[in-house]
Amino acid sequence: MNVTVAHGPRHGAVTVPASKSQAHRLLICAALGTKEVSIQCDGVSRDIEATRDCLAAMGADIRFSGGSFGVKPIGAVPGAEVLLPCCESGSTLRFLLPVAGALGLKGAFRMEGKLPTRPMEDLNNALRAGGMEIRQEGELLHFAGSLRPGEYTLPGNVSSQYISGLLLALPLLPGDSALHITGKLESADYIAMTEDALQKSGIRLERRGQDYMIPGCRRPALPEQCTVERDWSGAAFFLALGALSPAGVTLRGMDLSSRQGDRRVLDILRAFGAEVTHGPEELTVRRGALRGQTVDAAQIPDLVPVLSTVAAAAEGETRIINAARLRLKESDRLATTAAMLSALGADIRETADGLLIRGRKKLSGGAAESAGDHRIAMSAAVAASVCFGPVTVLGAECADKSYPRFWDDLDSLEVEA
Repeated sequence: MNVTVAHGPRHGAVTVPASKSQAHRLLICAALGTKEVSIQCDGVSRDIEATRDCLAAMGADIRFSGGSFGVKPIGAVPGAEVLLPCCESGSTLRFLLPVAGALGLKGAFRMEGKLPTRPMEDLNNALRAGGMEIRQEGELLHFAGSLRPGEYTLPGNVSSQYISGLLLALPLLPGDSALHITGKLESADYIAMTEDALQKSGIRLERRGQDYMIPGCRRPALPEQCTVERDWSGAAFFLALGALSPAGVTLRGMDLSSRQGDRRVLDILRAFGAEVTHGPEELTVRRGALRGQTVDAAQIPDLVPVLSTVAAAAEGETRIINAARLRLKESDRLATTAAMLSALGADIRETADGLLIRGRKKLSGGAAESAGDHRIAMSAAVAASVCFGPVTVLGAECADKSYPRFWDDLDSLEVEA
């Protein structure tokens, strides 16, 4: 599916859907618990569906109706081999592979897209050392064996999802465990979200620097009614639209105290020169005198494509640094961000670990390839705000991975004359 986006700034108000990052964690905690839980979730993306379907294959009863998930926890785990359709969701795979080992399941994850080529070896090695058997055959990742309580070690600079997966799984084991994180810890806010979900479930971890002491024999106990907060990652596209609009864009219902790492988009847009105002229920961003800056992406990698779009229209030079991990996402996001914005007339080039962008008053517009990456597709739509002509996003359906109603929400905003 290709979508043509009209050029020019937009204004209006939007309510973004629920956070897929938080939804993953709450669904897993509910499925591993002891009582039925209702989770209110405004909007279900393909990634959330992947986690739901995998948990159902593990033995949970999960139904979605009226904007809420009803989750009956896993009772007796399946005795037969299970097939877990994680699709292209890296979070689903990396969270649930350790959980499968903690439950003693045998089976395979079915992966799609680029997921079979994305890094897993550090996590696989840690799980093998803990008692699991893991091997990959094409799009299938086979697993067997039961994790043992004990000492686990993971690097902090490859994927926070490895760490979150073990934090979710190790409390289920019949004894205490320790998780040691080596090197620089990146995307720390995502690990904090996992800690929050566990704490909400009554499981308290002891942290000593970058080491976790994890009690065993614990099952999560979420409150019977939970709500997934709204998604700052999805909000970032509309906040960026506001930063490129003199009239501005308003978002409703955002939690300014959220632990989601991508809430930092507000500070970065302010640093660009955008005007940010907020009240108890609404948050508005408007264009100011945008100036280039240096953006350290170590803790906010998912924001790089859309922030690069803002940088393309900011006076002067913007450097994105510490973003090498983006080469291992749904696409090589340094390459695909550069290709997408170059196709629309931006002055942008890749560096070893980031991007160098020299701002222009206007971009040309034209056709932009999504490369099957949801964040590239949505960033291309944002770029239409500063183009002389319309932007055609090729492969626009990939936005369903995280934000299925993105194109409708975009169309709800008025294009300024």
